[in-house]
Amino acid sequence: MKFTISRDALIKPLNLVAGVVERRQTLPILANVLMVLDGDRLSLTGTDLEVELVGRVLLPPGAEPGEVTVPARKLLDICKSLPEGCEISFTAQDGKVTVKSGRSRFTLSTLPAREFPNVEDSMGTHQFTVKQGQLKRLIDRTGFAMAQQDVRYYLNGMLWELKGQQLKVVATDGHRLALCTLPEKVGVNGDVQVILPRKGVLEMARLLLDEDGDIAIVIGSNHIRATTDEFTFTSKLVDGKFPDYQRVLPRNPNKIVLGSRLELRQAFTRTAILSNEKYRGVRLKLTDNSLDIVANNPEQEEAEEAVPVDYQGDSLEIGFNVSYLLDVLAVLSGEQIKLSLSDPNSSALLEESEEGDSVYVVMPMRL
Repeated sequence: MKFTISRDALIKPLNLVAGVVERRQTLPILANVLMVLDGDRLSLTGTDLEVELVGRVLLPPGAEPGEVTVPARKLLDICKSLPEGCEISFTAQDGKVTVKSGRSRFTLSTLPAREFPNVEDSMGTHQFTVKQGQLKRLIDRTGFAMAQQDVRYYLNGMLWELKGQQLKVVATDGHRLALCTLPEKVGVNGDVQVILPRKGVLEMARLLLDEDGDIAIVIGSNHIRATTDEFTFTSKLVDGKFPDYQRVLPRNPNKIVLGSRLELRQAFTRTAILSNEKYRGVRLKLTDNSLDIVANNPEQEEAEEAVPVDYQGDSLEIGFNVSYLLDVLAVLSGEQIKLSLSDPNSSALLEESEEGDSVYVVMPMRL
């Protein structure tokens, strides 16, 4: 196996693939990247047995085909350390790989390509194509609500639901819920619900760089695969039942508050400074055309801010984790937001005041 490639052309796919590879591996080969040269196309594969990523790059003529695995991080660090715009020659021979550029020469150990595990190929039951920018928006608008290391393992991921040719993604950690719907129909018949693991979601979001480029999604019984011209991403699915998110959405809230997203975000940021560092609680006092936000902490310190809002109705006092409210206000767009409330023990519903594609539910806190 022998080829020459520009540093910049190799770094892009190598960077993508190395993100999947973890430094401390139980199997030594999982710290390696599989390089396969077939014709003029070089493919680079990294996996942690849950998530697999294949990056592709075209080579100039004259390359000699072959396959080998090399330490992913070391190869990436070598390429990054070389000057921009340089050419790198790559030779695999006798169980070693030699990387040369200018006056630099590196010899890396290898492991046999045949030992590299590949994520089993399963038949896809649902296939559709969307724009990368659309998919990135769905993930960005909901990903923050995914649980981390929750014993309810099915919450450490994101629900993708295809229903009536509509794609919805939902994430929840049991305290707040984020739901975003793709406005365009995806042209898939048959309904399905699958849970992508947290790592798979984060890796996929990292890959979606070309807003207008297409990405083809194939959902199988235990895998999801996403393909573009530059990469193929495969992730195992979480085997579990996601909670019925429809039951969490507040039904007929009777207190509708409209307010400036920016003003509310700034007010919550300021009052949060004096909230309890552990529980992050703030108290909201709602009266006609005014929302008072109050925070205090065990040191008897207090912050209070009054925000003008559009509201007429009964007064209400309710507590929330201010971090959850700020997370939602950070992803909502538009000048105004709509906050729907019922009583001190019912969850709040946050959304854009105009017809938006996202809704957020935040559970109240006892203060």
